Amino acid sequence: MEDISVITAVHHPLRRRIYDYLLLYGASQVTTLARTLQSQVGSISHHLRMLERAGVVERTDDPTGDRRTSWWKLARRGLTWSADDFADSPADALLAREAQRQGIRMQIERLQRWHRRHGDPAMAAYDGSNTETTAWASPDELRDLSARLLTTLREWQESIDLDDGQERAPVFFFAHAFPTEP
Repeated sequence: MEDISVITAVHHPLRRRIYDYLLLYGASQVTTLARTLQSQVGSISHHLRMLERAGVVERTDDPTGDRRTSWWKLARRGLTWSADDFADSPADALLAREAQRQGIRMQIERLQRWHRRHGDPAMAAYDGSNTETTAWASPDELRDLSARLLTTLREWQESIDLDDGQERAPVFFFAHAFPTEP
């Protein structure tokens, strides 16, 4: 189970963008993050410290050896949690539900941006996927499904050779599994 501080740290909109950038591009300098994410250096530094306190990012050495610059990298990749994990603490459950709502809003916004850009020639080679199914599962089986999906995604990410000369764009995958009715 994730600590609530990790969940609330990552589900702030700017901190989530920082997390996603570091996930895609690796270690980065604060000024690069600020420029890319169109934010102030001081704001990026503040949010990096918040992510650091939660154990999500950590400082790293400048690859050129320059000690005057501030570089950061992810300390962990991926989160798996449920708001139900916090049923024993009403305050943490409230925070977890709000983080879950924020995460879902972000996921839907990304999907809507993709649909708006789908006719963009730069995206013409990409065909966004839609994968869904309905099945029967116990709570333990649903947790098992989540763990298996995360394992598959990590194996897939690690199988890609980013130095093979192919053109790539960042892609976002999300899945939700929950009890439903027909």
